Order: sequence, then C-alpha cells, then structure tokens
Amino acid sequence: MRFDPARALALLREGTARDDAVFRDGQEEAVRHVVEARGRLLVVRRTGWGKSNVYFIATALIREAGGGPALLVSPLLSLMRNQLAAARRMGVRAATIHSDNADDWSAVEAALRRDEVDILMVSPERLANARFGERVLSRIGGRISMLVVDEAHCISDWGHDFRPHYRLVERIARTLPDGLRLLATTATANDRVLADLADVLGPGLTVSRGDLSRASLTLQTIRMPGQAERLAWLAARLAALDGHGIVYTLTVRDANRVADWLKSRGLRVEAYTGESGDRREALEQALLANELKALVATTALGMGYDKPDLAFVFHYQTPGSVVAYYQQVGRAGRALDSAYGVLLSGEEATAINDWFIDSAFPTRAEVHTLLGLLAAAPGGLSVPQLLARASLGRGRIEKTVQLLSLESPAPVVKDGTRWRRTDARLGEAFWARTERLTALRRDEQRQMQAYVDLPFGEHMAFLVRALDGDPRGLAPPALAPLPAAVDQALVREAVAFLRRAHLAIEPRLQWQTGGMPRMGTRGRIAADRRAMPGRALSEWGDGGWGMLVARGRRDDGHFDDALVDACVALVRAWAPTPAPAWVACVPSLRDPGLMPAFAGRLARALDLPFHDLLTRGEAPATRAGTETMRRAQDLDGAFALREAVSPPGPVLLVDDRVDSRWTFTVCAWLLRRGGAGAVHPLALAAGGGGS
Repeated sequence: MRFDPARALALLREGTARDDAVFRDGQEEAVRHVVEARGRLLVVRRTGWGKSNVYFIATALIREAGGGPALLVSPLLSLMRNQLAAARRMGVRAATIHSDNADDWSAVEAALRRDEVDILMVSPERLANARFGERVLSRIGGRISMLVVDEAHCISDWGHDFRPHYRLVERIARTLPDGLRLLATTATANDRVLADLADVLGPGLTVSRGDLSRASLTLQTIRMPGQAERLAWLAARLAALDGHGIVYTLTVRDANRVADWLKSRGLRVEAYTGESGDRREALEQALLANELKALVATTALGMGYDKPDLAFVFHYQTPGSVVAYYQQVGRAGRALDSAYGVLLSGEEATAINDWFIDSAFPTRAEVHTLLGLLAAAPGGLSVPQLLARASLGRGRIEKTVQLLSLESPAPVVKDGTRWRRTDARLGEAFWARTERLTALRRDEQRQMQAYVDLPFGEHMAFLVRALDGDPRGLAPPALAPLPAAVDQALVREAVAFLRRAHLAIEPRLQWQTGGMPRMGTRGRIAADRRAMPGRALSEWGDGGWGMLVARGRRDDGHFDDALVDACVALVRAWAPTPAPAWVACVPSLRDPGLMPAFAGRLARALDLPFHDLLTRGEAPATRAGTETMRRAQDLDGAFALREAVSPPGPVLLVDDRVDSRWTFTVCAWLLRRGGAGAVHPLALAAGGGGS
C-alpha cells in the first residue's frame, strides 16, 4: 500500500484543527512504516508527542485504500473522549465496546457488520469476553488490517498488576499472521520493558524511540511529612499560580479530603477517583474548559487524559515507581513553554505503597482455598457462592480467579457467571513471577525515595536515566523553584480542618483465610458477633489530632485531655445507634495502663461506666501470608475477657490506633460472645501500624 504524505499532512491538520500543523520528529515516518506494512512497530515517545495521531492517520489512509478496520486495545477507554473527537475531525469512524457502554453494543456490532467502523477501541478485558469473541472478533477477525496496542508497557511485567488482561494481548500478538500490521505505543519504557516488548511483539520489531526529557517541566520535590503542612502548601500555591492542573493522591480517601480542604479555601476543585462513576466525563470536561482550577485525582485520571495546557501537576504523596510518576507528571506542560511538577513527600506514603505491593498478588493460602472449593464443585461456583464458602473478601476472590484464568494453561475458567476448575495444574512459574514482580516493586519504591532526596535541578536527569534514556544536554529548569515554606496561620487552619475530618471504620465481615483456629471460628462473621461501623478521630501523625495521638503514645505515655474532649465531641456528633451504655478499651502489651487510663477519663466525660474487661497476652508467632493476614493470625487467641460474661448493653470500644481492623474485629467478637450488645469501635487514629 502506497503512503501519501500530502494526504497524511491534511489529516493531521484536520485532526488537530490547526492549518499550520506539521509532523513532529518521527511521526510521519511512523505513519509511513505502518501504512506500507514494513513490519511491527513500537513507538516510545513522551506524553504529548502525538501517538494517537499516528494510529488515527494510519487508519484513515488504510481505509481510504480499501483496507479493513483497525482494532485498538487501550486500558483507559473512558479517557479517550478527546481522541475520539480528533478521529471524527479526520473523518475516522471510531467506536468503542467496553463495560460502561453496554447499551451501545448491539448498534456497534451492527455497524461493524456493515463495515461502517474504521477503528474499534476495546479494553484488554474484552479479549476474554465470550460475547465479544463470538459476536465481534469471529466476524471481523479476517478483515482486521491493523492491531494497535496503546500503553504497550502494560504487556511487560510492569503492567500485570495494573491490567492483568494485557497478557491476552501477548498471546494474540504471538499468533498474528506476519502480514498484519501491528503498532504498539507507549510513553514509558526502560530497557527492561523494551526487551519484554521485543520478545512479545516480535519477530522483526522496529522501535521508534524519542527523547524522554521535557524541557517545559520544572520538577521539584519537597519533604513535608505532616498532612497539615501539605494541605496549607497546596492551598497557597493553587491560589497564587496561574493556570490549571492536577493534584494526585495515592488513595480515594485522600483525594476527597484534599478536595474538601481546597474547596473550603474557596478554590474551584473536585475529586476524581474510581468512585466518581458517571461524573467522570463531566469532571474531565470541566477541567478541559478551565471551569476548575484543578482535579484532585487518584490514578483513575492517568494515561489517556489530554489537556495540553496544564500548568502544574502536584503530588500530595510519593507514587510507588518512576514509571507511574513519569506518566502522571507528564500530563503538565505539553503545549506550554513552562509548567510545574512538584512532589510533596509525606510520611504515610511508604505505608500506603507497602499495602499496594503486599496486596497486588494472591497468597498461596488464598489460591489453595479457592482451587479446593472449585475442585469440589464440578458445576463451578459464582463469586457470591465463593464468598459464602471462603474466608476472603470479594476483591481478593475476584483478583485471584482472574489472575489464575490468565495462566496458560489456566487452572480455572469462567463459564457464564461461574468459575470452574480445570485439569491444569498451577505451576511454580506463577509463584516465581509474583515473587519477581514483588521484588521489582520494592526496587521501584526505593528508587522513588531516592528521587525525593534530589536537589533542585537534578530531577529530570534522574527520571531520564531511570528510564534508560540519555540525560546529556538537558536544559536547566525553566522556572524558579516554588517556595517550600508554608504560612503557619494557614497550617493551623489545616490542623483545625483535619480535626473535623473524622474517618469511618468499616466492620470486617469475613475471617481471614483459614479462619482463627485458637478462637474456633472461620468463614463469615455472624451478624451478632461482628463490630458496628466505627469512627477514627484522626489519621496517625496527620497534623490534626493525629500528631497529638502519636506524641502521647511515643513520647509522653499519656494522652492529652484535649483528646478526651475531641472524642466526646466526636461521639456526640456521631451519635452511634444504639447508644453506648458503657465503655471498654483494647489493652496494649507495651503499655498496659495507657488505654485504660484514657478510656476511663473518656467514660467519665460521657457519664458512662468503664469496664476494664479485655486482657491481652503475647502474640503467637507470625506465619505466612500478606501483612493483613499476619496481623489477623497474630491476634488469634491473643485476647480474652477477665470475666466470662460481659456487661449488657451496647459498648463503646476504644483503641489508640486502627489499621487492618482485626483488633476491633476480634475484640468485638469476644465481647458479643460474652453477652455485650452492639460494639461501636472508636480509634484515636487510623494508620501508623495499628491493627
């Protein structure tokens, strides 16, 4: 097929809506390579270079020459709305099939049959969907002229815990006929990832790799352990800076908290997370139209979102890897001469990233449990049925069976709504891969911690080297560093805000895998034995009450009377139902008198009796499993009641810290078994290594 450079340039100008647009370095060559079917191509170019222009222009030229439709696999279709608009400007008829547009599936399938779709965009999960295979791939597979794999780094080990179904792309790529065009694109690939992709996407893979540096980005890191200081810094900087941007957080809770704080300061911001649901498109458009100063986002707003004039990307906490950070900070300054990328480093980030690493893959115990249950049910079991039989949460079950189903051969397969056990044995290669990836995540975490310690002016070179690029000849930062100092009056206001921001403690509904043998219980926790929803006064060390909690435990051996007053105000505002009739506390091995002294003062302030009922012995030896599982195992049999019978009536159960929620779960179970009424957990702080 002949490449027409004049037509390609015209399509570029139509798609960008700019009459003076010209191809960037390497763009025209990439389009030519694909159109003329010169072999498989991997394009590694920084964010904003225009990778989508390559596959849309190539699709248009192939279709105009009589070729078949293209199939595009992308992990974040919900964020490709602006790309769809660019495709339409070129006259490219693009359609999507994904979980959020089920009402459109029949119409899209009919358009495909009529050959009225030029490029079909799907998520990698569609490749495992039986309906998609039967009604789409089987009917157009022979006509597909090009397979496009967007965010191709997800094929490598790096992406397996982000989007495991990219492993299906690997298998499809290995079976493609030699003549079928394959274009893979990514903004992030170091030498290790490139080697993975060359192995998967070959034979004869050509790599078009560009400069990774971003002269427009001024990068900076600021160590600011306390959350109050970071909140104050963000409020001051967003109020002072021109332009619009993104503030990234590691968790949904932090995104909502930061957004609420900034809104309380009169700033036009909104939280954008995986829980934003149907509001996502409206939020994206609001930022695109500059109706918002910023979106406070989790990774839900990541690869694929395109606002070229973002003036800043701030990070409230340190991401887990250079790859993740480069992807996110690269959203800024794509069409500006200068923009800021500032990473604020807080002390809680390490614990959050540790949790992400520990929970990324199932444990041997979880796999053994689920495979055993499926082997005992020849007809298969649905996820709700597995929930009823296994001491695991829905998320752990779904992740485990999904990962197992992607093995080759797969020990489990999905049949309608049920999962069935196959004759395939799960080999040690599965466990070797999870161990290797976990070790890799630890290395990436250490690399980001080194990034935080860099002096101003060295950050871009560090990122380029970490991605195996050439840092020579980098220009110095275009902007001066932003002030690291924060106004103490604003910090005090942030402290007051954090002190009002009470956190919910959701009760556990299931015992951990294998149950609690010493307690003689397993499976689902009976409704009359579980804790009620609770509250945490603060987050450990957060600069609100959390700093006072940390100081009282670590340094003073005594909790300040101000924390008693704060807990009284919390309980009155919370109004747990049924209302507590007495107060108990969780004892500590290290400092047995700490919590009884505090809980007694709190009980007197609430005009309730205090019963020092729970005792705690030495924890059993920790066994294998995730950190959360080990915490549960350590508490099995560690607590007891001083008396066989608990006082009647609802109880307020007080502890200094909560994290995994297992302590409250075990103590509530004991109290309820002893005859207590509803157990309302109250923690002085969430996080900080509590259980």
